[in-house]
Amino acid sequence: MLEKNDMTVTATEASRVALRDEDGAIRSDYVARVVAAIGAADVKTLHDLVGAVHEADVGALLERLESEDRTKLIELMGPDFDFTALVEVDDTVREEILEELPAETVAEGVRELDSDDAVYILEDLPSDERAEILEQLPSIERVALARSLDYPEGSAGRRMQTEFIAVQPTWTVGHTIDYLRATEELPDRFYEVYVVGPAQQLLGAVALDQLLRTKRPVPVAELMNPDRRKVGAGEDQNEVARMFERYNLVAAPVVDTQDRLVGVLTVDDIVDVIEEKADEEIKALGGVGDEELSDSVWIIARSRFNWLLVNLATAFLASSVLGLFEGQLQKMVALAVLAPIVASQGGNAATQTMTVAVRALATRDLGHANARRIVMRELMVGILNGLAFAIITGVVASFWFKLPDLGVVIGLAMMCNLFAAALGGILIPLALDRFRADPAVSSGVFVTTVTDVVGFFSFLGIATLWFGLR
Repeated sequence: MLEKNDMTVTATEASRVALRDEDGAIRSDYVARVVAAIGAADVKTLHDLVGAVHEADVGALLERLESEDRTKLIELMGPDFDFTALVEVDDTVREEILEELPAETVAEGVRELDSDDAVYILEDLPSDERAEILEQLPSIERVALARSLDYPEGSAGRRMQTEFIAVQPTWTVGHTIDYLRATEELPDRFYEVYVVGPAQQLLGAVALDQLLRTKRPVPVAELMNPDRRKVGAGEDQNEVARMFERYNLVAAPVVDTQDRLVGVLTVDDIVDVIEEKADEEIKALGGVGDEELSDSVWIIARSRFNWLLVNLATAFLASSVLGLFEGQLQKMVALAVLAPIVASQGGNAATQTMTVAVRALATRDLGHANARRIVMRELMVGILNGLAFAIITGVVASFWFKLPDLGVVIGLAMMCNLFAAALGGILIPLALDRFRADPAVSSGVFVTTVTDVVGFFSFLGIATLWFGLR
């Protein structure tokens, strides 16, 4: 373990030491050493501390540093800084770093990256800054990156790696293996060798394990799988992620509209897509938007304001229901005490149903084929929970206010609202999805409004009828 009073450490020691604490965060003493080395412009110590560290840990380190120290670290590390670390940081941090670095430095760092990582770093930059960086690159690399950046945002073309292994169908296994051994510029990791025709049309793929188990004279055309699942460069990355999940893929070739092989997607790219999609959905359900932990107070407050404003409007709508029963509330204080319980319980039940529905819609597990069955299932759940909580709240209310009739009223209202919660929690996301609106973004505010309005109206309405008739 690194000692706080020992400011020197070899690269080998840095690679062995646990840089993260028991909670998974970068150790504060390690960050302090890096900051001290940056302040002293001690290049040797920085290389010893950071040079042998994995890019994911370097990314976490960058997020812990102050803005000015991040660019100083990169400049002091020089060509030894691995720009792959910028893929691991928040968007806000990455944009701040790229704004401060000279275009020549960024271009030099991008040259050493796989094409998919290079595109990921460049795609969010303003077009003029991106063009300036691309101009610093050799023409072959510049054209390849520009072609990937021309694909729509969120498409497979943006995620693919343009480095791949392609051979002719006339090649033998021995020829292919000799080529792989002799060629220096190969992808860092690859799982398949692709077989292409004269015009680069994809003919099939050969898995590496199959290639290595076959005798040298056998043509690769006899080994290739012509039905290999492929991906269109314009396909949505989330659809591609579902295909990887469904068929347990490790890699998939990417083709253009003429069926020419233009790249490859690997499972590490898809893991990032799945993680980003899950992150978006969780934030959208909370009305948070696309914010990062590194964003400023002003940016976060502004991104949250709109949905809070919508929620305020719907809260006034729900409160207006209470105004309809002002007289009854004045006559019986217990109604004012118990009404929020009914609304709150309905809101929580609706959130449970809505969360399941939104997730199922996102993964395509919920659709036209099974929508009716899922709706009926959720309604039955709502009825059962409504009965259970009607009994519980009815008994508690009766003993609390020494009024058995009040227990009956709140029990009936609880049944109505949990039924409405189940109905709204499933039908609202389905309806929004039908009209091409994102149910993750829009469902929460509508579902909450339904349960508040139904909860207040059912409880106070039943109370008015019940006590008026008795």
